[in-house]
Order: sequence, then C-alpha cells, then structure tokens
Amino acid sequence: MPVGLVWGEGVAERLGELTEVRVRHPERVAEGWLQRRTRALVGDDGRLLIVAADHPARGALGVRGDRMAMGSRADLIARLMIALQRPGVDGVLATPDVLEDLLLLGALEGKVVIGSMNRGGLQGAAFELDDRFTAYRTADEIAARRLDGGKMLTRIDLGDPGTVATLESSAAAVTGLAEHKLMAMVEPFWSTRGEDGRVANLLDPDSVIKSIQIASGLGATSAYTWLKLPVVDELDRVMEATTLPTLLLGGDPTAEPEATYASWGKALELPSVRGLVVGRALLFPPDGDVAAAVDHAAALVHGDTA
Repeated sequence: MPVGLVWGEGVAERLGELTEVRVRHPERVAEGWLQRRTRALVGDDGRLLIVAADHPARGALGVRGDRMAMGSRADLIARLMIALQRPGVDGVLATPDVLEDLLLLGALEGKVVIGSMNRGGLQGAAFELDDRFTAYRTADEIAARRLDGGKMLTRIDLGDPGTVATLESSAAAVTGLAEHKLMAMVEPFWSTRGEDGRVANLLDPDSVIKSIQIASGLGATSAYTWLKLPVVDELDRVMEATTLPTLLLGGDPTAEPEATYASWGKALELPSVRGLVVGRALLFPPDGDVAAAVDHAAALVHGDTA
C-alpha cells in the first residue's frame, strides 16, 4: 500500500479474507446484496458525488504517466474504502468484481451503487468502439441486486460499424432501467479513430452537443436518464443542449488539482449539473492524500457542510 494511505486496522488481513470468502462462501455475495442498507438516490440538495472505479475492466489502468497505476486490486480497494468513508461521498460506480469486494467489506451500506454495464470496448483494441455489455448486461441483473442504476459508455463514431450496436444496446438498457425506476447513466462521446488506430473522443463544444442530443434520445423514455459528461470549453452553451440531470466526469487528471477543482466549481453552478462522477483524480491525487482530494470535491458538490 502506498505511503500515506491509511484505512483502519488490519487492512492486509481484511483484503486477504475476500479470497477466502470467495472460495468457501461465494453465496455471501448474493446474500449481501439482498441485505444491504440502501438510501434514496439524492438527498435534499439534489446532488451527487460518485467515485468511479470501472476503468480497469476496460484495460484502462493508467493515471498520468503511470500506465499501470490501477493494476493492484488491493491498492484500488484501499483507496476506495478511504473515499467511501468520507462525508459527502454518496456512492460508487464500478463493475461487479469491484462492487462485490466493497460489498463483502461492508463499504456499500447506505451508499448509492451504480453498476457499470458495457466494458467490451477494450482500450486500444481494434474493436474498441464495439462497446458490448460484458459486465452487468441487463437492467434485470441490476435490479435483482438492488443496485441504484446502470451506466453505459456510448461512443459515437460515424465511421465505425460498432457504433450502431452500441446505440441499440444502450437504448435497451435505458428502457429496461426505467421500467425498474432506476437511474440510467449514459456517458456519450463523439469519437474518431486516428491514423495511428487510436480512438480519440472529440471534446470541442459542438461535438459534445451532438453526443448529448443522440444520447438523450436513447430508449423509450428519458424519465430516469442522467448524463455523464466531460468538462469542456463553453460548458454553459453545451449544457443548453439538455434538460437531463448531468454529472461531470473527471477523466485522466493531467491538469494541476487546483485548476481541476476550479473548473468543477464553475461547472457546478449550472442548473442541470448535479454533481461529479470522478475516479482517478480523487483516488490517485498527486500528493497521495485521497481523503483530502475527496473532501475538496465533496465541498464543491454539497457545500462545506457535507
């Protein structure tokens, strides 16, 4: 565990117990979901701070210059435990494996839990834009575990045939989640593949607006749809593209933390922006102080009383 990380006592022992439980009592996972104490999606202020940890399942392990920063599961879980214990953190977004570790450790009591659904578009793959549903595949699976919603990455590339399958699957998930009265968190990007074969998300205002318009129309109803969007230039104009509640994502934190916090704070003043979904910027801050980074974000989202 990195220097500076503190999470209770007996950290190594508790993490080691996870494998033992999975070997001898795998049924405890299903039991845990049924017994977990849940909460309303939003509190009185109508805002959310969600910690994201679904990057590893898509092979995206890098943070800044360290391409394997998220390679250690014990380290990631320890950082998540610290974050989830801080006041003002509403919940977590992750794939089943990460959520089940946190569940067995008792970290999801009274938290909002969003299941990541389509992780098939592996980072750097020739099929990256074929974002198949390989984690939680259906709304029924999410509802059966009493999760609070499902998230789908929805990248749109007019030159890639994989896009249409992604759109169709995301639409089905939006409809299914709405039938269960659960949040459908759609993360749209207008994307393209460069000459080097790498997929890039276009983050100019017009491209983001186009992605918003397409994502907003997915499914038979948008009643339970929330958007997950990047902080981009002209965000006030960009957010005029939708009335859907929106959570801002952090992305790979390349800017200095102070600049990042300032951009979040300004964006949170917009009426349709209702919070943050941030992973690497909070879990892997430059100074290693996860608690301080999370507390700063919580103050931005919920105020100093979080």
